[in-house]
Amino acid sequence: MPTRDRLLAALVAVMWGCNFLAIHAMVEHFPPLFAGALRFAVIALPTMLLVPRPAVPARWLIGYGLGFGTLQFAFLFVGLDLGMPTGLASLVLQASAPFTVLLGAILLRERVTGRQVTGILLAVAGMSVIAWHRAEYAALLPVLLTLLGALSWAIGNLCSRKALSTAQHPERVNPLHVTLWMSVVPPLPMFALSLLAEGPAAQWDSLATLGTLGGWLGLAGLGYVVLIGTIAGSGIWTTLMRRNPAGVVAPFSLLVPVVGMTMAFLVLDERPATVEILAGVVVVCGVLLGSLQRARRRSSTAVATPVSTANSSASQENPDNQRSAATPR
Repeated sequence: MPTRDRLLAALVAVMWGCNFLAIHAMVEHFPPLFAGALRFAVIALPTMLLVPRPAVPARWLIGYGLGFGTLQFAFLFVGLDLGMPTGLASLVLQASAPFTVLLGAILLRERVTGRQVTGILLAVAGMSVIAWHRAEYAALLPVLLTLLGALSWAIGNLCSRKALSTAQHPERVNPLHVTLWMSVVPPLPMFALSLLAEGPAAQWDSLATLGTLGGWLGLAGLGYVVLIGTIAGSGIWTTLMRRNPAGVVAPFSLLVPVVGMTMAFLVLDERPATVEILAGVVVVCGVLLGSLQRARRRSSTAVATPVSTANSSASQENPDNQRSAATPR
């Protein structure tokens, strides 16, 4: 992997890590479900007008949009709104990797190696410690919601994989187009959920106060999530995955929670407890353990498919579970 590509991969990790600050700014002004609807609507409208629809089965594309888009961000945004620390959220979402492996083994009958099982157990142990520690301070619900977001992301991963692997001509499908068209699915269901749970008054109030400082910050967060986190980050990541082995590129996604927690500390003055930091190290090590195993197994054929691809974005999936891009971001 050339030095230029390594720097680009690190840049994407920084983009995605800062994405959580942008999401924090969004949910500080907009109701969380309404913020999610806006986030995808801004991408969906130009996508339908300018991007050709990828030739993949509609049911899997819809499943990808509902899992990765609707449910993941609904749970994540509500969790953040209820007090989930921004930096910790970037870490807990790493649970999407072991969830993806488990669901792939159960639903798609994919083989799970002993090293992957060990990595999953480490990640689950780390998450359990974080949940236990948060429960002591009556803040367990936001952690559970974020975990549900990670599970939804994993479901989206499987649907993305099926969408690309069951296409008539997978080699002709642009994974970035699949990611963009996935964004067409979430706006309507998220807007309906927002109407039911938050009400039109809260939606209108957030729009009517866009001229305030909070409104400008919310719009800036929305712009960052769409332009930097999704379009620029996903575009660069897809390019890197096309010209480098996935096993070399994907581990850079493990920098995302490091950047997320660091930026939350510097900007929001979030100070995670020592036990949470140590548990977070265990989680990242567990995810990396599964990632390195797959990369080594396939290194001789120059085709690597790491578990951590699921963390870098649910949209980083192709028929071989190697390519595509997105963030949760």
